[in-house]
Amino acid sequence: MKLLRVGTAGAERPALLDAEGVLRDLTGIVDDIDGALLADAAALGRVRAAADAGELPALDATGLRIGPPLGRIGKVVCIGLNYHDHARETGAEPPAEPVVFFKAADTVVGPNDTVLVPRGSVKTDWEVELAVVIGRTARYVADDEDPLAYVAGYAVAHDVSEREFQIERGGTWDKGKNCETFNPLGPWLVTADEVADPQDLSLKLWVNGELKQDGTTAEQIFSVAEVVRYVSQFMVLYPGDVINTGTPAGVALGAPEPKPFLRAGDVVELEIAGLGRQRQEFKDA
Repeated sequence: MKLLRVGTAGAERPALLDAEGVLRDLTGIVDDIDGALLADAAALGRVRAAADAGELPALDATGLRIGPPLGRIGKVVCIGLNYHDHARETGAEPPAEPVVFFKAADTVVGPNDTVLVPRGSVKTDWEVELAVVIGRTARYVADDEDPLAYVAGYAVAHDVSEREFQIERGGTWDKGKNCETFNPLGPWLVTADEVADPQDLSLKLWVNGELKQDGTTAEQIFSVAEVVRYVSQFMVLYPGDVINTGTPAGVALGAPEPKPFLRAGDVVELEIAGLGRQRQEFKDA
């Protein structure tokens, strides 16, 4: 299923995109698309049954904003330097263990919402990423367990980053990762049953129509399954938590000088095969 949330910011309603591309209203069946729903197999079954039976009313998508496909996100865990080609382009050694950092849940916006270039920024960068959405509580996932059994679905994430704040201003990466609007998510949450292999997805990103990133999750240093297992050893992952799993080569940071960092007026488009497409215009904060 392709689950999404539509409407004005803060007042989104749950919806579903059916196999024919028609937007369907879920408000009569569920309150929201969130961790509580993803952890409730019976509720998800009712959604699926209503969709299969053609019982869901159509929504007019004209002029309708698409919000983040997940409400009440608990935490956004991010994995840095998780693609071999991205590590090479930035001159970094592939990490021996996953590099873990956080984005606040309030950085998450809709897939087509405006992204704000922070005040004083000269190094705002782009990163297309596969987002993993947790559907079952994952705590110390064992070696003999399947970590993907804890995954409810997948989405497109844009891990916008300010490299000067991240790298040159001291401390951890947090200052360059948590600026407002720095995590567009969506358009859909695609349930895990529709993604045959999360290590076989193509990722692309364009800036002002020019292709910048053209990668595949096959290049990940640590697979989605490895990441879920690893992170669960250090923190509990709850339904509705999100993991951004890293970006392939092609970011501004890895380009030759002068590096083409983002400015107000730039338009970024990104997509992951089967998971949808985003488009953001950048404006000054």
